[in-house]
Amino acid sequence: MSTSSEGRQARMIDELRVFIKKVLSDPTIAVKSMEIARKHRSDPNADEIIAREISANTNIRIPENWSEADRMFLDIIHDVLDDEEALY
Repeated sequence: MSTSSEGRQARMIDELRVFIKKVLSDPTIAVKSMEIARKHRSDPNADEIIAREISANTNIRIPENWSEADRMFLDIIHDVLDDEEALY
């Protein structure tokens, strides 16, 4: 693995650690994030709207220029929504 790839991976792990700590310290983050995602899932530019609203309504900050961890978080939200939809 190249040094730049290792550095990028280390940054992503660090960012995910901070995120997980926030979610564990405030259990409402997951609930609010999923409510926001459900509300905007079918909107044009849904990911941008979801990211902005999560940033405005929780202590999770998703900047305009998404990191790999930010993208992963939004992808996981969509996976959870897809799983919910498959149940019904």
